[in-house]
Amino acid sequence: MKPIPFVRPPALRAHQKIGVVSVAGRTPPARAERALRTLEGWGLEVVLGPHAFDTHHAFAGTDARRADDLQAMLDAPDIRAIIATRGGYGTSRLIDRLDFSALRRAPKWIVGFSDVTVLHNHLHGLGLESLHAAMPVTFHYAGAEPSVETLRALLFGEEIHYQLEAAPPNRLGEATGALTGGNLSLLVHLIGTPSEVDTTGKILFIEDIGEYAYHLDRMMIQLKRAGKLAHLAGLIVGQMTDVKDREGEVPFGKTPYEIITEAVAEYPYPVCYHFPVGHEAVNWALPCGRTATLRVGEQGVSLVS
Repeated sequence: MKPIPFVRPPALRAHQKIGVVSVAGRTPPARAERALRTLEGWGLEVVLGPHAFDTHHAFAGTDARRADDLQAMLDAPDIRAIIATRGGYGTSRLIDRLDFSALRRAPKWIVGFSDVTVLHNHLHGLGLESLHAAMPVTFHYAGAEPSVETLRALLFGEEIHYQLEAAPPNRLGEATGALTGGNLSLLVHLIGTPSEVDTTGKILFIEDIGEYAYHLDRMMIQLKRAGKLAHLAGLIVGQMTDVKDREGEVPFGKTPYEIITEAVAEYPYPVCYHFPVGHEAVNWALPCGRTATLRVGEQGVSLVS
């Protein structure tokens, strides 16, 4: 099957408008408003969704209001990028309410990570690039400044050229393919839905937070059984933050990286561990859908688009 040609939204320019919406968890205004000043400092005009700071149980407003805010930003011709305030849970409750016709006619950047993985994977299926990157509630984590800068650079049209030190248990090799992925739990959650991602020939990146070790193992087995690991060009393993073992029971006995290494042991592609993407302050922006080259060598790792 011929690969989908991914469409890259236009780079931003000063004085253009960027929309800020909440698609998932409730967002305390104080945690986001400092970041809005950062966006304005880049020369952008920030347009806040009317319901961005609403609350409805654990969500930032009702499903209908969150969807309406995002739809309005998707349809507005003068909004050139849309960034989600935070993740949490709730994007999958919206995805089937949305009409992406205007976005397909006039692509614009969609930005976020964590629960926003739902949007990234859906847009991947439509052949549109998007940005897996820091969100307003994470902009001012201690040490997050370089990560926020990678978002600014990609929004304004720069290429990526990331370099890391070599670290075990990396598997050496070189791969070229479109970047795809995000939060491991969401990748598994999307299997069997219209937002399921085709990983064939792609460089897949994964990260997660707060899971039990046996949950990670179950998710990796699910990816494997669903055929999502066998035909990759390469694999990038990001941060597996605050992974827990079962208390008061027999320990699962494997680290996250051991679980992942075992799941992909039979495949020949390069694997990079310790990549700074995920739920920590250092969270480098990755352009989903962008063709990149991953080189995993004895002296270090590079990812270049």
